[in-house]
Amino acid sequence: MSNPMLNDKIALVTGASRGIGRAIAVGLAKDGAHVIATARTQGGLEELDDEIKAAGGKCTLVPLDQMDPEGIEKLSEVINERWGRLDILVAAAGQLGELTPAYQVTAKTWNEVMGVNAIAPARLIRAFEPLLLKSEAGRAVFLTSGASKSCRAYWAPYAASKAALDALVMSWADEHNTSDLRINLVNPGPMRTAMRKKAFPSEDRDALPPPEALVPLVLSLVSPENTRHREWVDFPSES
Repeated sequence: MSNPMLNDKIALVTGASRGIGRAIAVGLAKDGAHVIATARTQGGLEELDDEIKAAGGKCTLVPLDQMDPEGIEKLSEVINERWGRLDILVAAAGQLGELTPAYQVTAKTWNEVMGVNAIAPARLIRAFEPLLLKSEAGRAVFLTSGASKSCRAYWAPYAASKAALDALVMSWADEHNTSDLRINLVNPGPMRTAMRKKAFPSEDRDALPPPEALVPLVLSLVSPENTRHREWVDFPSES
């Protein structure tokens, strides 16, 4: 274990079955945290479990659709009953939607993208703030995107949802300027993920950093030693 400060910390990671969420879950487990990994894909979670256990880590798998109207809240009840606290929250689940002119975006796409990228994080905040405050050093990290600021053509749902996430997280963080809870946004930038491939299918993926490259930055932000709060943190310039 490379960071004894994370030993026996309870960490919840959403979107943990692949990409950035998976890499962060593995990194947390290798550093000693007990990872509660959520995702929709059962098979992906089982592969994650195998990888974490092979590295000597601990993991609890929770198949969970972010759009489930009660799933997040029920999970908070289970975590409270079993551990009585949550030390680390990493919200990595994301939905790209369709890249299309704004007037062509269907209600279904709007509901899915806003639901996963903005409403689910709001529910995570409501469900887990009490448990994070029970930790001696609660830490929360939400993955955002430069799309929230660039607002490019054809990206309306994703850009709007990430802009909503930014406002949500920064407002919540401002409520905790005098508490021990530390809350930050991380912008991974272009990274070798399935979502990036869907958005830019002709891009040279080998030229992009792998999700694992982001892990040290996230681990530093969730460490009890971290003092950064209410920041938008870019990768790689601030890693």
